Amino acid sequence: MLPLALVLAFLLTPVLEIYLLVQVGEAIGAWPTVGLLVAETLLGGWIVRREGRRAWRSLQETVRRGVVPDRELGDAALVMAGGVLLLIPGLITDVLGLAFVLPFTRPLVRRVASRYAARRMRIAGDRASMTFPPGAAGSGPAGFGPFGPFRPAADDRDPGTPRGPVVRGEVVEEDDHPSRT
Repeated sequence: MLPLALVLAFLLTPVLEIYLLVQVGEAIGAWPTVGLLVAETLLGGWIVRREGRRAWRSLQETVRRGVVPDRELGDAALVMAGGVLLLIPGLITDVLGLAFVLPFTRPLVRRVASRYAARRMRIAGDRASMTFPPGAAGSGPAGFGPFGPFRPAADDRDPGTPRGPVVRGEVVEEDDHPSRT
């Protein structure tokens, strides 16, 4: 579903941008429309530069304190994506880019994106649990399916034997080592 939506977005966005530019050009004229696009690009570049620096400083400070920079990484990613959208000529991409970059709209976009990502992760986890049901060989957190390297240990082990991969063999101790004589 998501790849189809991306393909449609890449195909329909230029068509919508051109249609909107033609409509705005008919309403206000060709040169004012070009001026509007240039002004949006310059203003967007200045905002991206300012907010990018702010996001970078915040990210560095959070890492320096030893805290996981989840919000800061999200802000940096949104500023970067917004910058790319602002560089693409068009009114729709500029509005989206400004929503990603402006400090008063970015928290809302970050919340929506994080909820979407959490929902997608939950769906992926559900699909994985249906593909590799609990109790299947190698379906644990480190397993790689039924042919993975981590197989469940046999139940005939001593109770004191630690869990995990087991290498069967015997311990051989040398009586005399040549370097000790």
